[in-house]
Amino acid sequence: MTIPIILLVRRSKQVSIRERRLAETPAACSLFIPFPLMCVREKLVGGLDLDLFSLRGRQALVTGATQGLGLEMARGMAKAGACVWINGRDAQKVGDAVQLLVNQGYPAKPALFDVSDPEAVACFFDQADELDILVNNVGVRDRRALDEFDLEDLRRLLEVDLVAPFDLCRRAASLMKKRGRGRIINITSIAGPMSRAKDAAYTTAKGGLSAMTRALAAELGPCGITVNAIAPGYFATETNAAMAEDEALLDWLKTRVSLERWGRPEEIAGAAVFLTSDAASYITGETITVDGGMSAHF
Repeated sequence: MTIPIILLVRRSKQVSIRERRLAETPAACSLFIPFPLMCVREKLVGGLDLDLFSLRGRQALVTGATQGLGLEMARGMAKAGACVWINGRDAQKVGDAVQLLVNQGYPAKPALFDVSDPEAVACFFDQADELDILVNNVGVRDRRALDEFDLEDLRRLLEVDLVAPFDLCRRAASLMKKRGRGRIINITSIAGPMSRAKDAAYTTAKGGLSAMTRALAAELGPCGITVNAIAPGYFATETNAAMAEDEALLDWLKTRVSLERWGRPEEIAGAAVFLTSDAASYITGETITVDGGMSAHF
């Protein structure tokens, strides 16, 4: 059998492609490493500039960032160079999270306020002279049947999961417009497009947040602001600790999740760093699903 081999050759700072044939070479033994590899990286595709993923000099606000996915996204962005505002309602937890990042050598500051308190939110933004990144992570969940809800329960959940992110986006965008650029990430959920019984209020809120992401992407794009979403699946966070230890639930997950396990909280950070970096400068109105392949199943 004759196997075509492609050699990459440098000629006067140019890269040409020359086909050579290696006669009578068995297909099973036709392993070939292009030479020189650096020519491919530097000349054929120009190489990947890892500085595109840097967040140096950026100011970021992550809501609900004292633990779980919020803390890991904040840590990931801080590692990439951003100075991160750690938001929460509990002064002790906020202080502990800030100290954790500072002790690890990353820049972090406290942002102690309740996202559902308009006056507290306004006070924070009045003091913040600049903001490059907003991550709307905070949320509440109430797994009860429809007939166990009243309107006040619904309003309370929607206030935190949908109204507050809208208000934060509105205020953050006003600061970002002055700089001609910005990044907004809304943390939705696979519960938006995938429904389960006794989760109607949460599903409603997350579905609305997904729609809001697309609408704001259309509106804020001309201002240089991208708006995207991350939809997490099942993650073994502190909040889900009891569920994560349930063997029956794990067995069920193995039939529904391609990777056959719970997600680790730190596995959400990469998507957040990517979407807030210059590497994602032409991506807006999109949702990155981080669920180990759960939504790929029927």
